Amino acid sequence: MGAQLRVYKRRIRSVTATKKITKAMEMIAASRIVKAQRQVAASTPYASELTRAVTAVATGSNTNHALTTEAENPTRAAVLLITSDRGLAGGYSSNAIKAAEQLTERLKGEGKGVDTYIVGRKGVSYYGFRERKVEESWTGFTDSPTYADAKAVAAPLIETVRKDTAEGGVDELHIVFTEFVSMMTQTPVDDRLLPLSLDAKDGEDESAKDELLPLFDFEPSAEDVLDALLPRYVESRIYNALLQSAASEHAARRRAMKSATDNAEELIKSLSRLANQARQAEITQEISEIVGGASALADATAGSD
Repeated sequence: MGAQLRVYKRRIRSVTATKKITKAMEMIAASRIVKAQRQVAASTPYASELTRAVTAVATGSNTNHALTTEAENPTRAAVLLITSDRGLAGGYSSNAIKAAEQLTERLKGEGKGVDTYIVGRKGVSYYGFRERKVEESWTGFTDSPTYADAKAVAAPLIETVRKDTAEGGVDELHIVFTEFVSMMTQTPVDDRLLPLSLDAKDGEDESAKDELLPLFDFEPSAEDVLDALLPRYVESRIYNALLQSAASEHAARRRAMKSATDNAEELIKSLSRLANQARQAEITQEISEIVGGASALADATAGSD
């Protein structure tokens, strides 16, 4: 019985140590979410306005730019998948990978080849374990990305879009990331970055959009303006996606660590009850042995008399 009690106490100490770790990770993730949310809020207006400006240039001119013109028969697409470098974030990375797999299957169903680019060790490990080809990957900055990281990721993607498909280029560029909706909700989404969709969004007034076009003067030409704006457009969209993913990662990790901490508390309570029961059983047994020994001694003394 004493051995069983020692086992319970050892398990309680182990779970208590784990609880301290998960609680600390929960607090760290909670503190980082605030900074990540501010960065998302700061970058989103820039990305939105830059997208609006590029759209206005493309629709306000007759230029058939390579990065805004739909291919007649697209045959190849690039997919950028954003995952995390670290685990312990619930289903954050696995959900993004699942969304990328669904996008890849859809593109292949349309008869397009797919080139995969990955941000984050979790995605790299997933594709590496399955021996799937990855064109290029980046790691080490998913929880705190900078604009320089976004530029490094965007450079080869812009280059492959500029190339002809016969030279290894692609007709489309898609990105899969996790959108930060709230502290409790993070949604994997896939978005086509290039060619830029020039259709009006739901609820957008097309006539109002047309009224804004004369405000833009293209110097030296619309094509040169697009050449300058589109790399910035891709970089800003990727940077915003990296920030959204970072905020989502911290929120998912906070939620996962809170759940782990709560489970540890419940397990400690359960083990404590079992330890108390074992200690009570041990005390009861000791009392029974003492009473039995006293009774035997009393009987022996009475018999000798």
